[in-house]
Amino acid sequence: MTIILMRHGKPDHPVSGRFTARALADWCEGYDQADICDSPPPRSMAIARMARVIASSPLPRARSSLTRLGLQPHEVDEVFSEVAMPLLPFERLHLPLTVWLALLRLLWLCGYAGHVESLTHARARARQAADKLVTLSKQGTVLLVGHGIMNKMIARELRKRGWQAEKHASSRHWSSAIYHRPFI
Repeated sequence: MTIILMRHGKPDHPVSGRFTARALADWCEGYDQADICDSPPPRSMAIARMARVIASSPLPRARSSLTRLGLQPHEVDEVFSEVAMPLLPFERLHLPLTVWLALLRLLWLCGYAGHVESLTHARARARQAADKLVTLSKQGTVLLVGHGIMNKMIARELRKRGWQAEKHASSRHWSSAIYHRPFI
């Protein structure tokens, strides 16, 4: 039994500039609606071809990544979606995008969720996603085209269940992690 967790390709959305909190909210909304602007490397194409069952997040960057891989999903589910970025109500503060994203993700990991999904809820959703992938893996090798944070949370859940990593994912676009479940 094998589960492959692959991060989507590079979104067609700007990743630089200084933003207020309100402008950052607009940027996040645009990011969630963006398709991708690159093609998968040969290694990602080869890894994707190993799969018999294809799962995807419904977000456009995941779906357009599947299109670039030449694949159609068998399963599209919100449970695989990325965890939203919490926002802060600071109107006067202008920060670079990378600083905002790092700061907000760190705050989220420390318990601040604002009006988005909490870390506790995201962990529960990762357990549901892992359940779904394990069930799908009974049909053959599964490929999930998903997102950085959620894929890492799903991977952690798979490891807790005894799945062994052949390859750990990085945070780069098109990176993949491959997990095997030894037959017992």
